[in-house]
Amino acid sequence: MDRLTLFFLHPVSLYQGAAFPFALLFNYLCILDSFPTHARYLFLLAGGGALALAAMGSFAVLVLIPALWTAVLISWRGPRDVHRWAFISQMSWQTLCHLGLHYTEYYLRERPSTRFCITLSSLMLLTQRVTSLSLDIREGKVKAASRGIGERSSLSEHLCEALPYISYLLFFPALLGGPLCSFQKFQARVQGSGTLSPRRALWALSQRGLQILGLECLKVVLGKVVRAGAGLADCQQLECIRVMWSTAVFFKLTYYSCWILDDALLHAAGFGPGFGHSPSEEGYLPDADIWTLETTHRISLFTRKWNQSTARWLRRLVFQHGGTWPLLQTFAFSAWWHGLHPGQVFGFLCWALMVEADYLIHTSAGLFIRSWPMHLLYRALTWAHTQLIIAYIMLAVEARSLSSLWLLCNSCNSVFPLVYCILRFLLGKRKQTFN
Repeated sequence: MDRLTLFFLHPVSLYQGAAFPFALLFNYLCILDSFPTHARYLFLLAGGGALALAAMGSFAVLVLIPALWTAVLISWRGPRDVHRWAFISQMSWQTLCHLGLHYTEYYLRERPSTRFCITLSSLMLLTQRVTSLSLDIREGKVKAASRGIGERSSLSEHLCEALPYISYLLFFPALLGGPLCSFQKFQARVQGSGTLSPRRALWALSQRGLQILGLECLKVVLGKVVRAGAGLADCQQLECIRVMWSTAVFFKLTYYSCWILDDALLHAAGFGPGFGHSPSEEGYLPDADIWTLETTHRISLFTRKWNQSTARWLRRLVFQHGGTWPLLQTFAFSAWWHGLHPGQVFGFLCWALMVEADYLIHTSAGLFIRSWPMHLLYRALTWAHTQLIIAYIMLAVEARSLSSLWLLCNSCNSVFPLVYCILRFLLGKRKQTFN
């Protein structure tokens, strides 16, 4: 199991849990007409600053600097230029911070601090909000009052204009986790007066709490199985398949639990489904669709449903503007956004190849499979193969180090993606010949 993933996800969950009373307090205060809009922005911003200091310590400055810089860019740059400048500056800053992690792990060979890992995770989420906001401004969905550098204005006017943007970039329910919330939805929620009824809110939070409890119980049982068995370095032939699958399931349960907790925190603060949704805007999208992820027989569908809000953000940011190789560019950017560790580069490029193969395989199969028994058998086999390929990719991404990646590639588990690679080559040649 990857040391870094489990290293910071548990502390993040503790900090997210500690933020629940403040999220419920904000939701309650929004009912009161005496709680003005500026006070709401300040409440969310102050909560974000306090949570950043508690979770990240002195590393919180690495998140505060790009957030403030983005607010300056929005004020100084026009709608056409703000996205380019925001994207370049944010990704450059995040890459420098990831290089610091590389230096600690690979050069100094030291274990990175928990606070620094939490900071990097928060920076990645900040990149989503920065680029989402800048795209909204460029596309005219959000109107930003930009000023020239030489234009004079009082400090109070600058602060009042920048407050909604800084509050959005640092608001505490989404600082450490959670699905991407658009600026329009955020602004509509802060400026609105609606809130969930106590009965509905309690029922929704209770549901999520029971889901988290069930996932944590499964994690405890599976964790004992994983620790008791052999690892990839000690497994023998077919036993390596069980090791890979069980370890990947443990990782998935960890992510599912964290995503549901993050979703519950946003829901408690009033940023869940049903608030701030306009007809022209895509609705609220939770990160975890566990039923689809565990039952689908298509890698392409798994890819769209895994961390759904991030998948939608990547599609909007990269895929729709990708040009010749949009799929490859999207996964390459995802590897960059995650930190460009060796396992991540290999895993995401392998994932892109598997998605391409998936489209060709299922398109070709749909032309030949007619009877329902064969269709049922086909779905069962492709489901098992999909789950094993996803497990392979997940271990590659989480392995991070070259030694762990080599153990995975040198095991019999490499057969599963190799089968899809061969089928992709054969079906691709057949498609070219047919065309």
